[in-house]
Amino acid sequence: MSLGPLMVDLAADSLSVQERDLLNSPRVGGVILFSRNFTSISGLAELISEIHALRHPRLLVATDQEGGRVQRFREGFTRLPAIEELGKVYDMDPIRACRLSEVTGWLMAAELRSIGVDFSFAPVLDLNSKMSRVIGERAFHKNPEIVAELALHYIRGMRRAGMQAVAKHFPGHGSVAADSHTDLPVDSRRYQDILMRDMEPFRSVIDKGIAGIMVAHVVYERIDKSIATYSSKWLGAVLREHLDFRGVIFSDDLSMKAAAIDDEYVVRTQLALRAGCDMVLICNAGEQAALVAERLENGSSPTSQIRLTRMHGGRGPISYTELRNSDVWQSAVLQVESYRNLPYEDLLV
Repeated sequence: MSLGPLMVDLAADSLSVQERDLLNSPRVGGVILFSRNFTSISGLAELISEIHALRHPRLLVATDQEGGRVQRFREGFTRLPAIEELGKVYDMDPIRACRLSEVTGWLMAAELRSIGVDFSFAPVLDLNSKMSRVIGERAFHKNPEIVAELALHYIRGMRRAGMQAVAKHFPGHGSVAADSHTDLPVDSRRYQDILMRDMEPFRSVIDKGIAGIMVAHVVYERIDKSIATYSSKWLGAVLREHLDFRGVIFSDDLSMKAAAIDDEYVVRTQLALRAGCDMVLICNAGEQAALVAERLENGSSPTSQIRLTRMHGGRGPISYTELRNSDVWQSAVLQVESYRNLPYEDLLV
């Protein structure tokens, strides 16, 4: 069975009969896990193992483990600083910041891989323009060149741990105030302004072969009246053709307010897939996800299949216990703790 274009979530820390049926649908290709799916390290590892055993090729298992306020699994995992802290370190010591970024990317990925998670939706490449309520500390810096440099080191660390990266939120969510979870953000800037600033970090990681990119639920009204998720201009003409991106295009969650162009989730899914997404996320809407899995007419293309299989975690990870007993893990934890919650309030960033 091939990997379908839907990524869905789970209600609790174990699979229900209905969820098991949903995950066996040929339209489903992945599962995204949240804090509600965690009760213990062993329980989470068992759940992931059960998901992976359902099908071949195995379903993708993902989460959001950025650090700061967006870290789904906390107990038993290293508390990761918000990546904004790496930007603050960079303003004082760029070499140290790049080293810490790589160590942080490795630590985040190694801990997740040790329990079987294939990838995290990270890193955030939006600019910290101080405008966005939903981005803020989730961004490395306001300077696109610094964002690109720190991101490349972070991704290098992830790859060393056997995890591919997913940069988000293309072409940039940092310059709009509205939160796409609850509103429809509209960016009125010219294409050239977005290209020269917000898109520069994405260009850098694409040139280095990043495997995945998540699209922003934002309308860039001078380019297209649809959100980027539903825009073939952004996903086809810009991302695929102009930037020559060859990896997976993920939608953000289609249950978010900004994506609610139609009450029918089948319509939303079709719009995203036709625009160029390889995989769409439907979260916190289990009945709707099941309905899409039942009614969606076309599955992934052969090209999407090749892209999606690249997202599987690589190099069979060592166990959680072995990882935590290793010198490299203990060293990484100390390095990450060295820049967590440092008093940088007086810095101009």
